[in-house]
Amino acid sequence: MRTTIVLVIAFLAAGAFAASAAAEERICRGTIRAATVDNLKVPDGASCTLRRTRVKGTIKVGTGSRLVANRVRVVGNVQAEGSRRVVVRRGSRVGGSIQVVDARRGGAVRGSRITGDVQFFENRGRIVIRRNRINGNLQCKENNPRPIGGRNRVGGNKEDQCRRL
Repeated sequence: MRTTIVLVIAFLAAGAFAASAAAEERICRGTIRAATVDNLKVPDGASCTLRRTRVKGTIKVGTGSRLVANRVRVVGNVQAEGSRRVVVRRGSRVGGSIQVVDARRGGAVRGSRITGDVQFFENRGRIVIRRNRINGNLQCKENNPRPIGGRNRVGGNKEDQCRRL
């Protein structure tokens, strides 16, 4: 009897874990409107547009992928390495940081509020950082061409290529 109870508890716990693990990450190809998701992933080579989407965790943008986020609420971070392009704009709020590294066609952060840092490192293509409220640092290094923009309110430091933005 005791063995049966232990097995039932283990089975129920495994089922609960599997259900929560499945709900952790949503894949985005195409457009997501006015939905709430846990974590969001833009897979390699995909294109994702978010409109009024709430992300309880982090957005990860894959290699060669494109993300356009309009009026989103992200509790965690927006992270991209080797992406095609990353754009966060129009009243978006990010509770963590935005980090874009090695994007082929640059990106933009416009008219948004970011609790953490905004970082653009080693990107190619046009980068626009304009009219944001950034509580952390604004850091830009080794981008070609240099980022453009201005009218950013930064609580931390403006560094390197972004020191005048």
